[in-house]
Amino acid sequence: MQVWKFGGTSVGKPERMHSIRNLITEDSTRKIVVLSALSGTTNALISIGESLKANNDAEATQKIEELYAHYETFIKELYKTPAGYAEGKAIIDKEFSFIRSLVSIKPFSVKQEKEIVAEGELLSTQMFEAYLREEGINAVLLPALDFMLIDADNEPVLKFTEEKLSSILSQLEDKQVFITQGFICRNPRGEVDNLKRGGSDYTASLIGGAIVAEEVQIWTDIDGMHNNDPRIVKKTFPIRELTFEEAAELAYFGAKILHPSTITPAKLKGVPVRLKNTMEPSAYGTLIADKTSDREIKAIAAKDNLTAIYIHSTRMLNAYGFLRRVFEVFEKYKTPVDMITTSEVSVSVTIDSDEHLEEIMAELRQFADLEECDKDQTIVCIVGNFSADKEGIALKVLDAMKNIPIRMISYGASEHNISLLIHGKHKAEALNALNERCFLYEDAMKSIFSAP
Repeated sequence: MQVWKFGGTSVGKPERMHSIRNLITEDSTRKIVVLSALSGTTNALISIGESLKANNDAEATQKIEELYAHYETFIKELYKTPAGYAEGKAIIDKEFSFIRSLVSIKPFSVKQEKEIVAEGELLSTQMFEAYLREEGINAVLLPALDFMLIDADNEPVLKFTEEKLSSILSQLEDKQVFITQGFICRNPRGEVDNLKRGGSDYTASLIGGAIVAEEVQIWTDIDGMHNNDPRIVKKTFPIRELTFEEAAELAYFGAKILHPSTITPAKLKGVPVRLKNTMEPSAYGTLIADKTSDREIKAIAAKDNLTAIYIHSTRMLNAYGFLRRVFEVFEKYKTPVDMITTSEVSVSVTIDSDEHLEEIMAELRQFADLEECDKDQTIVCIVGNFSADKEGIALKVLDAMKNIPIRMISYGASEHNISLLIHGKHKAEALNALNERCFLYEDAMKSIFSAP
Protein backbone atom coordinates (compact mmCIF):
# COMPACT_ATOMS: atom_id res chain seq x y z
CA MET A 1 0.00 0.00 0.00
CA GLN A 2 1.14 3.55 -0.73
CA VAL A 3 0.31 6.89 0.90
CA TRP A 4 -0.21 9.88 -1.42
CA LYS A 5 -0.57 13.40 -0.06
CA PHE A 6 -1.94 16.34 -2.05
CA GLY A 7 -1.50 19.88 -0.79
CA GLY A 8 -3.75 22.92 -1.00
CA THR A 9 -2.65 24.04 -4.46
CA SER A 10 -3.10 20.50 -5.77
CA VAL A 11 -6.77 20.49 -4.70
CA GLY A 12 -7.35 24.24 -4.99
CA LYS A 13 -9.37 24.12 -8.23
CA PRO A 14 -12.05 21.68 -9.47
CA GLU A 15 -9.97 20.72 -12.50
CA ARG A 16 -7.09 19.80 -10.20
CA MET A 17 -9.32 17.48 -8.20
CA HIS A 18 -10.26 15.93 -11.56
CA SER A 19 -6.55 15.44 -12.29
CA ILE A 20 -5.96 13.83 -8.89
CA ARG A 21 -8.78 11.40 -9.63
CA ASN A 22 -6.92 10.34 -12.78
CA LEU A 23 -3.60 10.02 -10.95
CA ILE A 24 -4.81 7.83 -8.12
CA THR A 25 -6.69 5.45 -10.43
CA GLU A 26 -3.92 4.93 -13.02
CA ASP A 27 -2.95 1.60 -11.45
CA SER A 28 -4.36 -0.91 -9.01
CA THR A 29 -2.03 -0.09 -6.12
CA ARG A 30 -3.94 0.37 -2.87
CA LYS A 31 -3.60 3.96 -1.68
CA ILE A 32 -4.40 6.10 1.29
CA VAL A 33 -4.88 9.61 -0.12
CA VAL A 34 -4.23 12.45 2.34
CA LEU A 35 -5.71 15.83 1.42
CA SER A 36 -5.04 19.34 2.68
CA ALA A 37 -7.67 22.05 2.71
CA LEU A 38 -8.34 23.90 -0.54
CA SER A 39 -5.71 26.62 -1.06
CA GLY A 40 -6.60 29.77 0.84
CA THR A 41 -9.15 28.06 3.07
CA THR A 42 -7.01 27.66 6.19
CA ASN A 43 -6.01 31.34 6.09
CA ALA A 44 -9.65 32.32 5.62
CA LEU A 45 -10.74 30.18 8.58
CA ILE A 46 -7.99 31.64 10.78
CA SER A 47 -9.15 35.13 9.78
CA ILE A 48 -12.74 34.26 10.74
CA GLY A 49 -11.46 33.00 14.10
CA GLU A 50 -9.55 36.24 14.68
CA SER A 51 -12.71 38.26 14.08
CA LEU A 52 -14.64 36.06 16.51
CA LYS A 53 -11.92 36.43 19.15
CA ALA A 54 -12.22 40.20 18.76
CA ASN A 55 -16.03 39.90 19.20
CA ASN A 56 -16.53 41.36 15.74
CA ASP A 57 -19.41 39.06 14.82
CA ALA A 58 -20.57 41.08 11.81
CA GLU A 59 -17.11 40.93 10.25
CA ALA A 60 -16.82 37.20 10.99
CA THR A 61 -20.25 36.53 9.43
CA GLN A 62 -19.28 38.42 6.28
CA LYS A 63 -16.09 36.39 5.97
CA ILE A 64 -18.02 33.14 6.48
CA GLU A 65 -20.48 33.98 3.71
CA GLU A 66 -17.67 34.97 1.33
CA LEU A 67 -15.97 31.62 1.94
CA TYR A 68 -19.28 29.76 1.52
CA ALA A 69 -19.83 31.49 -1.83
CA HIS A 70 -16.37 30.29 -2.95
CA TYR A 71 -17.26 26.70 -2.08
CA GLU A 72 -20.64 26.98 -3.76
CA THR A 73 -18.92 28.03 -6.99
CA PHE A 74 -16.35 25.26 -6.54
CA ILE A 75 -18.86 22.42 -6.34
CA LYS A 76 -20.73 23.64 -9.41
CA GLU A 77 -17.59 22.91 -11.42
CA LEU A 78 -16.46 19.84 -9.46
CA TYR A 79 -19.51 17.62 -9.95
CA LYS A 80 -20.88 16.57 -13.32
CA THR A 81 -24.38 15.34 -12.40
CA PRO A 82 -27.32 16.87 -10.49
CA ALA A 83 -27.05 14.09 -7.92
CA GLY A 84 -23.34 14.74 -7.43
CA TYR A 85 -23.91 18.47 -7.04
CA ALA A 86 -26.72 17.84 -4.54
CA GLU A 87 -24.39 15.72 -2.41
CA GLY A 88 -21.64 18.34 -2.59
CA LYS A 89 -24.14 21.03 -1.62
CA ALA A 90 -25.26 18.95 1.36
CA ILE A 91 -21.63 18.61 2.50
CA ILE A 92 -20.82 22.30 2.41
CA ASP A 93 -24.19 23.24 3.96
CA LYS A 94 -23.52 20.88 6.88
CA GLU A 95 -19.98 22.09 7.55
CA PHE A 96 -20.82 25.78 7.14
CA SER A 97 -23.78 25.35 9.47
CA PHE A 98 -21.26 24.32 12.12
CA ILE A 99 -18.95 27.24 11.27
CA ARG A 100 -21.87 29.69 11.56
CA SER A 101 -22.82 28.20 14.94
CA LEU A 102 -19.44 29.26 16.34
CA VAL A 103 -20.45 32.93 16.03
CA SER A 104 -22.76 32.56 19.01
CA ILE A 105 -20.21 30.87 21.29
CA LYS A 106 -18.74 33.30 23.84
CA PRO A 107 -15.94 33.53 24.63
CA PHE A 108 -14.38 32.17 21.46
CA SER A 109 -11.75 29.88 23.00
CA VAL A 110 -8.70 28.00 21.76
CA LYS A 111 -10.93 24.93 21.50
CA GLN A 112 -13.18 26.70 18.97
CA GLU A 113 -10.14 28.08 17.12
CA LYS A 114 -8.90 24.56 16.46
CA GLU A 115 -12.36 23.30 15.52
CA ILE A 116 -12.86 26.02 12.91
CA VAL A 117 -9.41 25.53 11.35
CA ALA A 118 -10.09 21.78 10.99
CA GLU A 119 -13.07 22.53 8.75
CA GLY A 120 -10.82 23.03 5.72
CA GLU A 121 -9.68 19.40 5.65
CA LEU A 122 -13.13 18.09 6.58
CA LEU A 123 -14.61 19.94 3.61
CA SER A 124 -12.00 18.96 0.99
CA THR A 125 -12.00 15.25 1.85
CA GLN A 126 -15.77 14.85 1.95
CA MET A 127 -16.15 16.75 -1.33
CA PHE A 128 -13.46 14.67 -3.03
CA GLU A 129 -14.79 11.35 -1.76
CA ALA A 130 -18.28 12.28 -3.03
CA TYR A 131 -16.78 13.21 -6.40
CA LEU A 132 -15.02 9.84 -6.64
CA ARG A 133 -18.28 8.04 -5.93
CA GLU A 134 -19.97 10.13 -8.63
CA GLU A 135 -17.25 8.82 -10.97
CA GLY A 136 -18.00 5.24 -9.97
CA ILE A 137 -14.90 4.81 -7.80
CA ASN A 138 -15.65 2.97 -4.58
CA ALA A 139 -13.48 5.10 -2.28
CA VAL A 140 -13.68 4.98 1.50
CA LEU A 141 -13.47 8.03 3.74
CA LEU A 142 -11.27 7.40 6.79
CA PRO A 143 -11.84 10.19 9.37
CA ALA A 144 -8.40 11.20 10.66
CA LEU A 145 -9.98 12.09 14.00
CA ASP A 146 -10.53 8.34 14.52
CA PHE A 147 -6.82 7.43 14.39
CA MET A 148 -4.61 10.54 14.71
CA LEU A 149 -3.74 11.48 18.30
CA ILE A 150 -1.23 13.81 19.95
CA ASP A 151 -0.01 13.61 23.54
CA ALA A 152 0.32 16.35 26.17
CA ASP A 153 3.54 17.57 24.51
CA ASN A 154 1.76 17.87 21.13
CA GLU A 155 3.68 14.88 19.79
CA PRO A 156 1.87 12.27 17.65
CA VAL A 157 1.18 8.93 19.34
CA LEU A 158 2.36 6.63 16.54
CA LYS A 159 1.43 3.41 18.36
CA PHE A 160 -2.18 4.61 18.64
CA THR A 161 -2.26 5.31 14.89
CA GLU A 162 -0.72 1.91 14.13
CA GLU A 163 -3.29 0.03 16.19
CA LYS A 164 -6.32 1.99 15.00
CA LEU A 165 -5.39 1.92 11.30
CA SER A 166 -4.53 -1.77 11.43
CA SER A 167 -7.97 -2.53 12.84
CA ILE A 168 -9.78 -0.30 10.34
CA LEU A 169 -7.92 -1.52 7.24
CA SER A 170 -8.26 -5.19 8.18
CA GLN A 171 -12.02 -4.79 7.81
CA LEU A 172 -11.69 -3.14 4.38
CA GLU A 173 -9.33 -5.49 2.56
CA ASP A 174 -11.45 -5.39 -0.61
CA LYS A 175 -11.11 -1.60 -0.98
CA GLN A 176 -8.43 0.10 -3.11
CA VAL A 177 -8.70 3.84 -2.39
CA PHE A 178 -8.99 5.52 0.98
CA ILE A 179 -9.37 9.26 1.58
CA THR A 180 -8.38 10.99 4.80
CA GLN A 181 -7.59 14.40 6.22
CA GLY A 182 -4.14 15.80 6.72
CA PHE A 183 -3.22 18.17 9.55
CA ILE A 184 -6.06 17.42 11.97
CA CYS A 185 -6.04 15.10 15.00
CA ARG A 186 -7.32 14.80 18.54
CA ASN A 187 -5.53 15.78 21.74
CA PRO A 188 -5.47 13.80 25.03
CA ARG A 189 -8.77 15.44 26.04
CA GLY A 190 -10.46 14.08 22.93
CA GLU A 191 -10.80 17.56 21.43
CA VAL A 192 -10.12 18.47 17.81
CA ASP A 193 -6.52 19.64 17.44
CA ASN A 194 -3.87 19.79 14.73
CA LEU A 195 -0.25 19.08 13.80
CA LYS A 196 0.47 22.80 13.18
CA ARG A 197 0.87 24.50 9.81
CA GLY A 198 2.13 22.24 7.04
CA GLY A 199 1.08 19.23 9.06
CA SER A 200 -0.53 17.36 6.16
CA ASP A 201 2.96 16.22 5.12
CA TYR A 202 3.44 14.98 8.66
CA THR A 203 0.12 13.13 8.57
CA ALA A 204 1.16 11.32 5.39
CA SER A 205 4.49 10.27 6.89
CA LEU A 206 2.87 9.16 10.15
CA ILE A 207 0.36 7.04 8.24
CA GLY A 208 3.13 5.67 6.01
CA GLY A 209 5.16 4.71 9.05
CA ALA A 210 2.14 3.26 10.87
CA ILE A 211 1.24 0.89 8.02
CA VAL A 212 4.89 0.47 6.84
CA ALA A 213 3.87 1.69 3.39
CA GLU A 214 5.66 0.78 0.18
CA GLU A 215 6.20 4.52 -0.38
CA VAL A 216 4.92 7.91 0.74
CA GLN A 217 4.39 10.38 -2.10
CA ILE A 218 4.09 14.11 -1.38
CA TRP A 219 2.45 15.81 -4.38
CA THR A 220 2.93 19.58 -4.70
CA ASP A 221 3.21 22.16 -7.49
CA ILE A 222 6.98 21.84 -8.00
CA ASP A 223 9.00 18.98 -9.50
CA GLY A 224 10.82 17.83 -6.39
CA MET A 225 13.15 19.53 -3.95
CA HIS A 226 15.49 21.96 -5.71
CA ASN A 227 19.16 22.56 -5.03
CA ASN A 228 18.39 26.18 -4.07
CA ASP A 229 15.41 28.50 -3.62
CA PRO A 230 13.91 28.92 -7.13
CA ARG A 231 12.06 32.06 -6.00
CA ILE A 232 15.40 33.81 -5.48
CA VAL A 233 17.93 31.91 -7.60
CA LYS A 234 17.27 31.50 -11.32
CA LYS A 235 19.44 28.53 -12.26
CA THR A 236 18.22 25.80 -9.94
CA PHE A 237 17.45 22.15 -10.61
CA PRO A 238 15.53 19.35 -8.86
CA ILE A 239 17.54 16.90 -6.79
CA ARG A 240 16.84 13.31 -7.78
CA GLU A 241 17.95 11.63 -4.56
CA LEU A 242 18.54 12.60 -0.92
CA THR A 243 19.12 10.67 2.28
CA PHE A 244 16.63 11.05 5.13
CA GLU A 245 19.22 13.10 7.05
CA GLU A 246 19.88 15.48 4.14
CA ALA A 247 16.18 16.02 3.48
CA ALA A 248 15.48 16.64 7.17
CA GLU A 249 18.21 19.31 7.31
CA LEU A 250 16.86 21.05 4.20
CA ALA A 251 13.27 20.97 5.41
CA TYR A 252 14.15 22.36 8.82
CA PHE A 253 16.29 25.12 7.38
CA GLY A 254 13.77 26.48 4.94
CA ALA A 255 13.07 24.20 1.95
CA LYS A 256 9.37 25.04 1.64
CA ILE A 257 8.33 21.95 -0.31
CA LEU A 258 8.56 19.71 2.76
CA HIS A 259 7.33 20.12 6.33
CA PRO A 260 10.28 19.76 8.77
CA SER A 261 8.68 16.92 10.73
CA THR A 262 7.78 14.80 7.72
CA ILE A 263 10.90 12.69 7.46
CA THR A 264 11.04 11.32 11.02
CA PRO A 265 8.23 8.70 11.00
CA ALA A 266 9.18 7.50 7.50
CA LYS A 267 12.84 7.20 8.44
CA LEU A 268 11.92 5.33 11.64
CA LYS A 269 10.18 2.61 9.62
CA GLY A 270 12.42 2.78 6.54
CA VAL A 271 9.62 4.03 4.25
CA PRO A 272 10.88 5.96 1.17
CA VAL A 273 9.38 9.40 0.58
CA ARG A 274 9.01 10.71 -2.97
CA LEU A 275 8.27 14.36 -3.82
CA LYS A 276 6.16 14.68 -6.98
CA ASN A 277 4.66 17.45 -9.11
CA THR A 278 0.88 17.40 -9.62
CA MET A 279 1.26 19.70 -12.64
CA GLU A 280 3.92 17.44 -14.22
CA PRO A 281 3.27 13.92 -12.92
CA SER A 282 5.72 12.26 -15.32
CA ALA A 283 8.68 14.15 -13.76
CA TYR A 284 10.89 11.94 -11.58
CA GLY A 285 10.78 14.28 -8.57
CA THR A 286 12.96 13.65 -5.53
CA LEU A 287 13.35 10.29 -3.80
CA ILE A 288 14.27 10.40 -0.11
CA ALA A 289 15.62 7.10 1.17
CA ASP A 290 18.65 5.50 2.83
CA LYS A 291 20.96 5.96 -0.16
CA THR A 292 21.77 8.92 -2.37
CA SER A 293 24.18 10.15 -5.04
CA ASP A 294 27.87 10.76 -4.38
CA ARG A 295 27.75 14.50 -5.00
CA GLU A 296 29.27 16.33 -2.01
CA ILE A 297 27.11 19.46 -1.92
CA LYS A 298 23.46 18.60 -2.60
CA ALA A 299 21.45 21.72 -1.85
CA ILE A 300 21.17 25.07 -0.09
CA ALA A 301 18.31 26.38 2.02
CA ALA A 302 17.71 29.41 4.23
CA LYS A 303 15.71 30.01 7.39
CA ASP A 304 14.59 33.60 8.06
CA ASN A 305 13.43 35.83 10.93
CA LEU A 306 15.84 34.50 13.53
CA THR A 307 17.16 36.25 16.63
CA ALA A 308 20.79 35.82 17.70
CA ILE A 309 21.61 35.99 21.42
CA TYR A 310 25.20 36.45 22.62
CA ILE A 311 25.87 35.17 26.15
CA HIS A 312 29.11 35.57 28.14
CA SER A 313 29.93 33.79 31.38
CA THR A 314 30.64 36.08 34.34
CA ARG A 315 33.02 33.46 35.80
CA MET A 316 35.52 33.70 32.93
CA LEU A 317 37.69 30.59 32.45
CA ASN A 318 36.76 27.05 33.50
CA ALA A 319 33.08 27.95 33.84
CA TYR A 320 31.83 24.37 34.02
CA GLY A 321 28.04 24.06 34.26
CA PHE A 322 27.59 27.27 32.29
CA LEU A 323 26.11 25.64 29.17
CA ARG A 324 23.77 23.52 31.27
CA ARG A 325 22.35 26.63 32.95
CA VAL A 326 21.98 28.39 29.61
CA PHE A 327 19.99 25.60 28.01
CA GLU A 328 17.85 25.05 31.09
CA VAL A 329 16.50 28.56 30.50
CA PHE A 330 15.52 27.77 26.91
CA GLU A 331 14.03 24.46 28.02
CA LYS A 332 11.95 26.22 30.68
CA TYR A 333 10.32 28.44 28.06
CA LYS A 334 10.07 25.64 25.45
CA THR A 335 12.09 27.69 22.97
CA PRO A 336 14.15 25.59 20.54
CA VAL A 337 17.67 26.69 19.59
CA ASP A 338 18.48 26.48 15.87
CA MET A 339 22.21 27.15 15.89
CA ILE A 340 24.93 27.34 18.54
CA THR A 341 28.60 28.32 18.62
CA THR A 342 30.76 28.30 21.74
CA SER A 343 34.11 29.42 23.13
CA GLU A 344 35.64 29.03 26.60
CA VAL A 345 33.53 31.77 28.15
CA SER A 346 30.86 32.59 25.58
CA VAL A 347 27.99 30.99 23.74
CA SER A 348 25.95 32.35 20.84
CA VAL A 349 22.57 30.89 19.89
CA THR A 350 19.75 31.61 17.49
CA ILE A 351 16.04 31.16 18.11
CA ASP A 352 13.11 31.43 15.71
CA SER A 353 10.48 32.56 18.23
CA ASP A 354 10.56 35.82 20.21
CA GLU A 355 7.50 34.89 22.26
CA HIS A 356 9.46 34.54 25.52
CA LEU A 357 12.53 36.57 24.57
CA GLU A 358 12.25 39.08 27.41
CA GLU A 359 11.80 36.38 30.06
CA ILE A 360 14.71 34.38 28.62
CA MET A 361 16.99 37.42 28.62
CA ALA A 362 16.02 38.31 32.19
CA GLU A 363 16.89 34.84 33.49
CA LEU A 364 20.16 34.66 31.53
CA ARG A 365 21.25 38.00 33.04
CA GLN A 366 21.15 36.40 36.50
CA PHE A 367 24.37 34.51 35.71
CA ALA A 368 25.69 35.91 32.41
CA ASP A 369 26.46 39.11 30.56
CA LEU A 370 24.46 39.66 27.37
CA GLU A 371 25.08 41.71 24.28
CA GLU A 372 22.20 43.31 22.45
CA CYS A 373 20.27 40.75 20.39
CA ASP A 374 20.55 40.73 16.61
CA LYS A 375 17.18 40.36 14.91
CA ASP A 376 16.24 39.76 11.26
CA GLN A 377 18.94 37.12 10.95
CA THR A 378 19.04 34.28 8.40
CA ILE A 379 20.67 30.87 8.62
CA VAL A 380 22.00 29.70 5.27
CA CYS A 381 22.32 25.92 5.36
CA ILE A 382 24.55 24.02 2.93
CA VAL A 383 23.60 20.34 2.89
CA GLY A 384 25.46 17.36 1.52
CA ASN A 385 27.94 14.62 2.32
CA PHE A 386 30.62 16.27 4.49
CA SER A 387 32.36 13.35 6.17
CA ALA A 388 35.57 14.07 8.06
CA ASP A 389 37.88 12.94 5.25
CA LYS A 390 36.38 15.30 2.65
CA GLU A 391 38.69 18.08 1.51
CA GLY A 392 38.01 21.61 0.34
CA ILE A 393 34.28 21.85 1.10
CA ALA A 394 34.58 24.62 3.70
CA LEU A 395 36.97 26.51 1.43
CA LYS A 396 34.46 26.37 -1.43
CA VAL A 397 31.64 27.63 0.80
CA LEU A 398 33.65 30.43 2.40
CA ASP A 399 35.05 31.51 -0.95
CA ALA A 400 31.50 32.02 -2.20
CA MET A 401 30.73 34.10 0.91
CA LYS A 402 33.87 36.25 0.78
CA ASN A 403 31.94 39.50 0.25
CA ILE A 404 29.18 38.80 2.79
CA PRO A 405 29.56 39.38 6.58
CA ILE A 406 29.16 36.10 8.49
CA ARG A 407 28.11 36.30 12.15
CA MET A 408 28.24 32.63 13.14
CA ILE A 409 29.51 29.39 11.56
CA SER A 410 28.54 25.83 12.52
CA TYR A 411 30.52 23.02 10.89
CA GLY A 412 31.31 19.54 12.17
CA ALA A 413 28.32 18.88 14.40
CA SER A 414 26.76 16.97 11.50
CA GLU A 415 28.18 15.25 8.44
CA HIS A 416 25.39 16.77 6.40
CA ASN A 417 25.27 20.45 7.29
CA ILE A 418 27.31 23.66 7.22
CA SER A 419 25.34 26.56 8.67
CA LEU A 420 26.15 30.25 8.31
CA LEU A 421 24.36 33.08 10.11
CA ILE A 422 24.03 36.32 8.16
CA HIS A 423 21.79 39.38 8.25
CA GLY A 424 18.59 38.80 6.31
CA LYS A 425 19.37 41.63 3.91
CA HIS A 426 22.24 39.55 2.48
CA LYS A 427 20.14 36.42 1.89
CA ALA A 428 19.57 36.75 -1.88
CA GLU A 429 23.21 37.65 -2.50
CA ALA A 430 24.39 34.68 -0.42
CA LEU A 431 22.12 32.12 -2.10
CA ASN A 432 23.14 33.27 -5.57
CA ALA A 433 26.85 33.34 -4.70
CA LEU A 434 26.72 29.84 -3.24
CA ASN A 435 24.77 28.57 -6.23
CA GLU A 436 27.40 29.96 -8.59
CA ARG A 437 30.38 28.62 -6.65
CA CYS A 438 29.02 25.28 -5.48
CA PHE A 439 27.01 24.21 -8.52
CA LEU A 440 27.35 26.23 -11.72
CA TYR A 441 31.12 26.87 -11.52
CA GLU A 442 31.86 23.30 -10.40
CA ASP A 443 29.73 21.78 -13.15
CA ALA A 444 31.30 24.06 -15.74
CA MET A 445 34.81 23.00 -14.67
CA LYS A 446 33.86 19.32 -14.82
CA SER A 447 32.46 19.83 -18.29
CA ILE A 448 35.65 21.56 -19.50
CA PHE A 449 38.10 19.03 -18.08
CA SER A 450 36.05 15.99 -19.06
CA ALA A 451 35.71 17.13 -22.68
CA PRO A 452 37.51 14.91 -25.22
